[in-house]
Amino acid sequence: MKTNIDLNQLLDCVGDAVIVADAYEKIVLWNAAATRIFGYSEEEALGKTLDLIVPERQRQKHNEGYSKSMETGTTRYGTSLLKVPAKHKDGSTLSIAFTVGMLFDEKHQANGVAAVIRDETARFAEERALQKRLSDLENQ
Repeated sequence: MKTNIDLNQLLDCVGDAVIVADAYEKIVLWNAAATRIFGYSEEEALGKTLDLIVPERQRQKHNEGYSKSMETGTTRYGTSLLKVPAKHKDGSTLSIAFTVGMLFDEKHQANGVAAVIRDETARFAEERALQKRLSDLENQ
């Protein structure tokens, strides 16, 4: 299917964040939804590493996994929906769900990742409150 879609317009109209990082975890694409979810403008995010949104306690595991993915050209997550904490510009913790895909150069060497991210913070809090309420009711 060939279309004349403006990819920049598409990226900025979707409700989920689209973030692309290069082989060194430097952010090279940051859409409007990423700004809404994480609080950083495109100008603030571009060129920074993903540490911008990865909470301190998850960084080592994240960095090791990212490096391994760049070395091997694979991710152990495939098309699985990942649910992890993330960090907002104001320091608050977010609950996000995302998929990630590997990007490759013309020699088929891994040269980055693309992630599509949804803010699940409110839904996660509601789910936790419902679980607590159910637990309280069961204990009565």
